[in-house]
Amino acid sequence: MEHPPSAVLASPRALGPRLAAYIALTKPRIIELLLITTLPAMILAAGGWPGAGLVMATIGGGALSAGGANVINNVADRDIDARMRRTSARPLPAERVAPAEARTLGVALGIAGFLVLWGGATIQAALLATAALLFYVFVYTLGLKRTTPHNIVIGGAAGAAPTLVGWAAVTGTLALPAWILFGVVFFWTPPHFWALSIRFRDDYERAGVPMLPVVAGERETVRQIVWYSILLAGLSVLLAPAAGIGVVYVTGAAVLGAGLVGMSLTLLRSVRGAMRVFMISNLYLALLFALVAADVLSEAGPLSSSVASGVAWAGAAVVIAAAGVILTTMRPRPQRSSEVVWLAAPAAMAAALVAAVMAAL
Repeated sequence: MEHPPSAVLASPRALGPRLAAYIALTKPRIIELLLITTLPAMILAAGGWPGAGLVMATIGGGALSAGGANVINNVADRDIDARMRRTSARPLPAERVAPAEARTLGVALGIAGFLVLWGGATIQAALLATAALLFYVFVYTLGLKRTTPHNIVIGGAAGAAPTLVGWAAVTGTLALPAWILFGVVFFWTPPHFWALSIRFRDDYERAGVPMLPVVAGERETVRQIVWYSILLAGLSVLLAPAAGIGVVYVTGAAVLGAGLVGMSLTLLRSVRGAMRVFMISNLYLALLFALVAADVLSEAGPLSSSVASGVAWAGAAVVIAAAGVILTTMRPRPQRSSEVVWLAAPAAMAAALVAAVMAAL
C-alpha cells in the first residue's frame, strides 16, 4: 500500500528514519565498491594525480548516478524483495518509503549525477554514467533479471561502467586500458555475485528469480565461478602491457589472481565457504585497483618489451582457454535465440580485448 507524501513527512520525528531509508535505497555499499574502480582509472588515464576538483566532481557525480540507478532498481524489484528474507526489510517492501517517492528520488539523483559530471568533468563521462543507469534499469532489472540465468553476467556491464566514466572524465575519450579495466569488473561480477547467490539460493528460488544456482544447481555454479575467476586472473595481467604499467601491478595482479582462483576452487569441496569467497572477491577488486594507482603514482615505469610480450601472451592464453570452456560447457544450454547471444557475448568480449592487446604490442 502506498502512503501519500504528506503522511510520510508529517512528523518531524520521522525525518531521521526517513532520511536513513532514503539513503538505504541508494545501496551505499555498492556505490563504494563502484567508486573504488573509478579513481584508479582516472589516475591511470592522467598518468598521475588528476586533480582534486576533477576527482571530487567525478566521484560525486558517479555516486549520484549509481545511487539513482539503485533506487530505481529497488522500485522495480520491490515485489521480489518482499519475498526474499535477505531483502524483506528494505525500505520499499517494509513500507517505510512509498514507491512513487522512491521513483522520483531515483530520477532526480540520475539527473543530478549527469549535471555534476557534465559541469565538473566531461560530457562523455556524463553520458556514460547515464547510459549505465539506463542499462542497469532497463536491460538488467526489467529485461534480464527475471528471464535468464545469464542475467548477472550481462548486467555486470553496468557495474563495470565507472571505469569508463573515470577515464572519460580525464581524457574525454576511451582507450584500450579503459576497456580492459571495464572487462576486469565485468568478468569479476559473475563469480562475485554467484558466490552470494549460492548462499541465498532458497531466497532466489522463492522469489522466482532464475539465478544460476536455482536453474543449474550449486555444482555447475561453482564450476562457472572457477572458470570466470581463471579468465579474470588472465585478463587482469593484460592491463600491464596495454597500459604501460609495470612490475608493481603485474606482480600483485598475478598473486591476487592466483589467490582468487585458489579460493574459488575450495567451493568444489564444499559450498559452505561461498560467503567467504564473496567477501574475498570484494577485497580482490579493491586491492587490484589499488595496485593500478600505486604503480602509476610510484612512477615505476613500464615493463621491458620482452617481459611485456611474455605477460601478454600468457594472459591471452589463459583468457582464451577459459572463455572457450565457459562458452562450450555453460549449463543450462540456451533455450532460445536471445540466450545464445547472452552466452556468446562474454566470450566475444574476452576475445576482442585479447586481440586488441596483442595488436598493440
